[in-house]
Amino acid sequence: MRILVTGASGFLGSHFAEKYLTDGHEIIALDNFYTGKKENIEHLMSDPNFEVLRHDIIQPISVEVDAIANFACPASPIHYQRYPVQTIQTSVIGVTNLLELAKRLDIKILQASTSEVYGDPQVSEQSESYWGNVNPIGIRSCYDEGKRVAETLMFDYHRQYNVKIKIARIFNTYGPRMALDDGRVVTNFIVQALKNEPITIYGDGSQTRSFGFVSDTIDGLSRLFDSSDQITGPINIGNPKEFTIRELAEEVVRLTNSNSELVQNSLPMDDPLQRKPDISKARQYLNWEPKVQLEEGLRITITDIRSKIALKRSHG
Repeated sequence: MRILVTGASGFLGSHFAEKYLTDGHEIIALDNFYTGKKENIEHLMSDPNFEVLRHDIIQPISVEVDAIANFACPASPIHYQRYPVQTIQTSVIGVTNLLELAKRLDIKILQASTSEVYGDPQVSEQSESYWGNVNPIGIRSCYDEGKRVAETLMFDYHRQYNVKIKIARIFNTYGPRMALDDGRVVTNFIVQALKNEPITIYGDGSQTRSFGFVSDTIDGLSRLFDSSDQITGPINIGNPKEFTIRELAEEVVRLTNSNSELVQNSLPMDDPLQRKPDISKARQYLNWEPKVQLEEGLRITITDIRSKIALKRSHG
């Protein structure tokens, strides 16, 4: 297949593109490089089956491909709150453009959705049938509501035009190739710990997250992408083992042998207090569940971030 991977220089997009390139497919890697990093895909560029397009999906795109995987959208609060209008346009206008392409070519499209569609949930665990508890006018709404509208568009194109759709609701994912400055909790904690700086916990640290290692997430996404057309999703892809933010911080300090102390800051607006995916659909339809435990995944991520910090220092 020739696969259009949008957001291909980002954290998840680059891992997804690499997997399908390794499996022998052609990849057209599309990115506007707002948050994506060229170094995430540099090692793929010498492959004749890998092509890079600098493009923003808010503008229409015309390419001849056999499938689309959409990872285009800033996923870190620091990045999406800097340009909220462009963020929601990426999920609404951008996804419409990709769906128009999928409709014209009669091909399948995978949408990398998010657990943020559940907002600050009032139920635990979160199953795909839960409609969520989302603020439509808050500082996170450009991302949360954008991703919700993207799912609506996917299903409306599916119902009205028979477009083949796949929706994955991705829970917190971490691993190599995360940007040092993305402001997400795993990278924040590891960077602070490696520099022996105070580790910033928002709120009292009792809020929970479910951390999935990137190889597990990509395995789940690829199983959904390769599944029969009848499996549209949405399907939760995440690790159902729940950790408090304080537990994560303490584990990072232990694994890095850091002298960092934990300090508390006020909780950001609309920050969800709880995350725990119900993955029974992923188990049933994709025969998928995560394999990598938090300690193992954190060790690999710490090694990656340590080398990035060293490289940054050597470059001044």
